[in-house]
Amino acid sequence: MNRDDIIQQVSEKLRLIRTEAGYTQDKMAEIIGVSKKTLVQIEKGRVLANWSTVVAICALFRETETVQFLFGSEPLEVIETVAREGIDYRKSKTLGGRVWWKVLNRDNGFILQQNILSKHFRILDEKNYRIFSSLDENQSQQRFKELAQGKD
Repeated sequence: MNRDDIIQQVSEKLRLIRTEAGYTQDKMAEIIGVSKKTLVQIEKGRVLANWSTVVAICALFRETETVQFLFGSEPLEVIETVAREGIDYRKSKTLGGRVWWKVLNRDNGFILQQNILSKHFRILDEKNYRIFSSLDENQSQQRFKELAQGKD
């Protein structure tokens, strides 16, 4: 998954996100910072939302079923991982990946997981803090091996 994929998916689902949230086109346009004309164009599939608009939608509507269906329970993690082209520092506490995550490996208190929707990878520590995220499987496997062996 990359920026273009995310832009495409969110643009295609914008009307559904808006109606699920219970907003008119006028109010939704105001909330996400675009003109009503632009919102209508996106909803009709004539144009795609830009990256800033997509980030705003994912942040402001992250609790909607539609956004959760697109990106799992932590859509901002997906957005942040794509925007930064990976994350490698102790970040935020997670729920441990009970729903949207497949465990690929466990070793020395670390867990390597893959999101079943976005396909990105992350490493959690023993307290379920996300310390690494990437779209690159080889990079994720290598970092997991380093962490599990105590090479930080």
